[in-house]
Amino acid sequence: MAHKISHPFSSLKHKNYRLFTGGYLISRIGSEMQAVAVAWQIYTLTGSAFSLGIIGLSRFLPVITLAPVAGIAADKIDRKKIIMVTQILMMVFSLALAFTTFTKTKNVSPLLIYLLIGLNSLAGVFDTPTRQSYITSLVPAKDFLNAVSLNVLVFQTAIVLGPSISGFVIAYLGIGSVYLINAVSFLGVIFALMAIRDTKALVNNKVSWSLSSLKTGLSFVFKTPIIYSTMLLDFFATFFASATVLLPVFAKDILNVGPKGLGLLYAASSVGAVTAGIGISSVKNIKHQGRILIAAILCYGLATILFGLSRSFYLSLIFLFIAGAGDAVSTIIRNTMRQLITPDHLRGRMVAVNMVFFMGGPQLGEAEAGFLAALTGAPLSVVIGGVGTLLATSLISILIPSLRKYQGER
Repeated sequence: MAHKISHPFSSLKHKNYRLFTGGYLISRIGSEMQAVAVAWQIYTLTGSAFSLGIIGLSRFLPVITLAPVAGIAADKIDRKKIIMVTQILMMVFSLALAFTTFTKTKNVSPLLIYLLIGLNSLAGVFDTPTRQSYITSLVPAKDFLNAVSLNVLVFQTAIVLGPSISGFVIAYLGIGSVYLINAVSFLGVIFALMAIRDTKALVNNKVSWSLSSLKTGLSFVFKTPIIYSTMLLDFFATFFASATVLLPVFAKDILNVGPKGLGLLYAASSVGAVTAGIGISSVKNIKHQGRILIAAILCYGLATILFGLSRSFYLSLIFLFIAGAGDAVSTIIRNTMRQLITPDHLRGRMVAVNMVFFMGGPQLGEAEAGFLAALTGAPLSVVIGGVGTLLATSLISILIPSLRKYQGER
């Protein structure tokens, strides 16, 4: 059956969504710039792949401890207010990183950086489920698939622009300047929220700060095969194929391309993701979503293996491009499945549970990749991760046949 083609940016006709998406793009570019700066600063200070792995642990600890509370908050409290507070907090933590770097330069303690990363992640734990749930109030149901596609597109566009800009800013202005730019970028979302009008402030009095509310969310997730199977795919694919944290090692020691090349390596996968995102956002109704999802993740894993084996800078860019395209297609389909299946009063808790998987996978995966790279070398670590992705995805698709058969009906 032919897929129905629509305008790839149809969601942008809604003013509130347009404002929020524009602000989020600005903020996300700054955050991606900071991610590169943190990795480069830590590796420059320590020269250790193991230290890069600790970045992932610093980000994940707040997720595993506070995600349940964040999910209840997203379903109970006015989502707009939560996002406003989290953006301000993340701005403060970025300013702290800038101040520390400018004043101490080469004497910055990695422990202090890990602490500030952890605090930033803590704010992000509350921001993520709230923001993803808030989007449903900005567009009608008929434009939701397009809105999810554009969110991924915005995210990946930021990963294209952020690392590329960051590499040059680090080279010419220093790491501290990146942190300062990121702090200013949070104003994009803050001003957008101030300009958004005519949305209902969700305050759900039926949701309580209790184990019962948490249990309700967990029960829904684990009794819905499509939701928990896509969460498992989120976790295992990103856990095994988290090569991103090792890109400073590839840029500096394997491909010998320095900070400018590092920015291009970070950006390559996102160029692929943006390309795929534009394509998928043009499709009104996607059939055979389960099969497409599985195929996209397998493509992602295979491209990761080829990247780990590559010693050519240009081939590495191509393989990262393919990995990014596969990741974008799978991300859009997974998010659309979950958001449309989940009732609004449970959406925050569903996203919070999923956050443990989709943030836990990359952060623990970064730690695993860093630790394994310290033992076996970065290339072998990446190859092993890609193989793990292929095996885990194949196993899940066999064990949960309803995922393979999922067509995309609501």
